[in-house]
Amino acid sequence: MVDPNQKLEYKRVLLKLSGESLGGEKQTGIDPDTIAKFVEEVKQVAEMGLQVGIVIGGGNIFRGLSENAARMDRVTADQMGMLSTIINSLALKDTFINAGLNAHVMTASQMVDFAEPFSKGAATKYLNAGEIVIFGGGTGNPYFTTDTAAVLRAIEIEADVILKGTRVDGVYDSDPEKNSDAVKFDKLSYIDVVQRGLKVMDSTAITLSMDNNLPIIVFNFNITNNFKRVVCGENIGTTVQR
Repeated sequence: MVDPNQKLEYKRVLLKLSGESLGGEKQTGIDPDTIAKFVEEVKQVAEMGLQVGIVIGGGNIFRGLSENAARMDRVTADQMGMLSTIINSLALKDTFINAGLNAHVMTASQMVDFAEPFSKGAATKYLNAGEIVIFGGGTGNPYFTTDTAAVLRAIEIEADVILKGTRVDGVYDSDPEKNSDAVKFDKLSYIDVVQRGLKVMDSTAITLSMDNNLPIIVFNFNITNNFKRVVCGENIGTTVQR
């Protein structure tokens, strides 16, 4: 049920999720209960009128920069990682459709039997119609992460903000899961992130965001209703901007 008293802060967002998040506690494979919960989080804000694009990683299946890929050619390993993101994207699409929402997968490389190739015009048309668009396959190029892909797609679809869903409640000066004294930042500049070497996104993604004045909010997506709280303007997580 949509609360008429809650107002959206944004019109269109790009949600970035890690592949491991779909694996639940095991952080591997695709856990059906976890993916269903994630879809419900998105569905409630989509029903409020928010336009949502999604980029999902592939680390729950295969990551190009991993021990499993240590003996592989980097280009081949990254291509395998891109295919992993498409598997996750298809799983998300299917779950959205089962939940009653129209959803589309658009890929950076042509895979016409599975999804349609990305185009700004088609993506914008779907978003304006209130449909979910999932961008798979990264940028289509090796040596670029899905963080960079998320920023690129966000710029292309003219999203208001990138919302990076993680399993911690923002950006810290050290890993809060390993250091109980870690300090959380409420706000950071792009330059702060790069100079401090903070693990928000890789430096290419941060620089691209800075060059296009695209804010990033890092928040805990695993807490029920957090996504809704963020898009309604609540000050949770960490904001990265000028």
